[in-house]
Parts: sequence; C-alpha cells; structure tokens
Amino acid sequence: MRMVIAQGGGPTAVINESLAAAVRRARALGAKTVLGARNGIRGLAEDRLVDLTALDAAALDAVAATACSALGSTRDKPDAAYLERVAATLDRRGLDAMLYIGGNDTARTLALLAASAAAAGRTLACVHVPKTIDNDLVDSDLSPGWPSAARFVANAFAGLDMDMWAMPGIYVGVVMGRHAGWLTAAAALWRRGADDGPHLVYVPERPFAADRFADDVRAVAARLGRCVVAVSEGIAGADGKPAVQALVEQAGGELECDAHGNVQLTTSALGEALRGHLLASGIIGRVRADTLGFVQRAYAECRSPVDVDAARRVGTAAAEAAAAGHSGAVTIRADGASLSTGLVPLDRVAGKKRLMPEEFLAAERADVAPAFLEYALPLVGPPPPLAHLDMAADGTVHVA
Repeated sequence: MRMVIAQGGGPTAVINESLAAAVRRARALGAKTVLGARNGIRGLAEDRLVDLTALDAAALDAVAATACSALGSTRDKPDAAYLERVAATLDRRGLDAMLYIGGNDTARTLALLAASAAAAGRTLACVHVPKTIDNDLVDSDLSPGWPSAARFVANAFAGLDMDMWAMPGIYVGVVMGRHAGWLTAAAALWRRGADDGPHLVYVPERPFAADRFADDVRAVAARLGRCVVAVSEGIAGADGKPAVQALVEQAGGELECDAHGNVQLTTSALGEALRGHLLASGIIGRVRADTLGFVQRAYAECRSPVDVDAARRVGTAAAEAAAAGHSGAVTIRADGASLSTGLVPLDRVAGKKRLMPEEFLAAERADVAPAFLEYALPLVGPPPPLAHLDMAADGTVHVA
C-alpha cells in the first residue's frame, strides 16, 4: 500500500491525533509509503508531498499533541481540471490510497476524487476521516474536534458570566456555527443553577426574530441585573436570510462577502449589529459584544480526553479501511464516553449536515434542553472549579 494523507477545512485541537494514528496504523499494516499532502488536496494538485513513512515515535507523539493542522489545510473546491492534476500526482507517485481528514465539504471533495478515479479505471481507496468543530457530520454521534472546542466555549462563557455578575451588564458572544448550533449550545455546559449564564442561547435550528431577542434580553436583565447571550454566527430569520444581513441592511450598512458572494459570518458584524439593535430598542447601560472567531477552533489547553480518543480511533479505522482496499467515510458512535467506529459510503456524509434535534432545544425559550447536557457532558469532560460569593440580607456570606 502506498498512501497519502491530507487535512482539509478548519484546524482543531485534535486533528493531528488522527494524522498520527493513521500513520502508525498504516505502517503497522505494512504500508510501503505514507505521504502527507501539504495544504490539503491542493498539495496533491501541485505535487507538494512530504514523506511520513520514517517519522519516529517521538516525532509522531509531538505532532499528535499539537493543536492545528500539521500538514496545512485548504478549502479548495476542485473542478474537473483540478482533479486531473490530482490524478497526475497520484499516478506519478504510484499512490493507491488516500485519507482525507475533514468535515462534510472535505468528504464531498473526496467523493468527487473517488468518482473520477473509478471513471478512469484507477484503483484508489478513498477514506474520509471525520473532523469538524461544527459537530454536524451525519451518521456519527460526535465529530472529533467538537468536544475540545465545546470545552473552550463552555469555559469562555462561564468566565463571561462571572464578569457580568461582578460588573453587571449585557454581553453577547458570537460563536462559530453557520448551519448547526452544536458549538453555541456548549456555552451552557458549566451552568450550575437557573441564574447562571448564558441566559439565552440562539442557534440556527430556530428562526431568529430581532424584536423577540431584544424583549428576551430586557426581561433577563430586569430579573437578574445582567444578561449573557450565546449566539451562533449563522442565525437566520424565518425567511432564511442571515440575521446579520437583515440587521445591517436595516441599519443602512454594508457587509463583507467572500469570492463566491457569500456573507462573511466570522467577522464582528453580527455582534455589533445585535449590540446596535439592543441599544436602538431602548436597552441602556453596559452592553458589549464579542466574536469568539478562530480562537475556539484549536485551543490546546482545552483538549477533551474523549476527543483525543475519538480522533485516534477514526485515524486508526481509516488506515485499516484503506489497507483493506475499502473506500468510505469513517463514522463514530458514542455511548456516553464509550466510542466505536464504522464505515459508510462517502455519499452518506459528503455535503450533508446533522442539525441539533428538537429534543436538545428548550421548547418555550431560547435555550438548550436537559437532553443536550446529558449528551454533551460525558464527551466534553469535567467542569473547572467554579464558585460565587453570595451575601444574604443579614450580611452572612455564602459560597455558592
């Protein structure tokens, strides 16, 4: 077996665990060559490959423990001409297996490559290795990368809530998630009581109404003196228009778009638009908004042990599938923190999205339901020690 491994899409805190595990298992199964493509499939198109075959155990351990994508990444979407350049590299290097670590777009790219190879009569095992902080890969109970990113978000919002408790105000935090709210929902994981933040959680799975949002914030602030809000970057109105687009257009502003004309969601525009809407709605006082941005993707200090285990398992399973000559997408199932892997056809995962189910969302308010906490807590790991000082009417101090 002569294998190439690539990494696509956004980096995570554990993506290199999958890379190292796949290299180890491929070598144990007798792979003659294991190469790494620099910057994803672009490295194959440009024949920029590195030899991973002889990396010693210490080097692999160091790579595995490092957050971010050791090989570099890309979001290239190949056309027919692009795939021909990839095929030329595969032929020139004599490669018969490819592992591509990434999310649903990466799976779609790999499915195109597999179809192109089959049409040309080329023997090429194409195996997708799951990875995304969005946690939206179908046929899996979790996506490696999400538990660690979720742990970061939970820690961030626990600290933000204590900040607003100490100096009362309103805080809006925008979390990654264009179509699915899994990562934003994680903001609620470290809550210990009904008055802990985030007090409101808005995800793309539910239509967003700006006026209702202002009313919700006003009600929480009136009750507690503060309000912490977690918002997915991809929230949209009932008409499907991104909330940031509707709010900015309403205010007479312009949005940043990418080369394809898509509204950029990872900028600070949504947070500022929501803050502006609250102020325009008559909410006064300390109102702040932040966008967590890329910092939540590959924060090394928040690696979840279950996430590390998951990343290693899928890398190992992918190498085994390729060694057996199989193509497909590796899946992962969870029973609490107990994990197992499987393999499904690439088209089951390619371009598909797993949204949060209704039972994970509160029915009558902008929040998560207990079922989500039961699902997520075993995967994310134990919370940090948290305490509030509380003073009773008689001056007695309690630690809560």
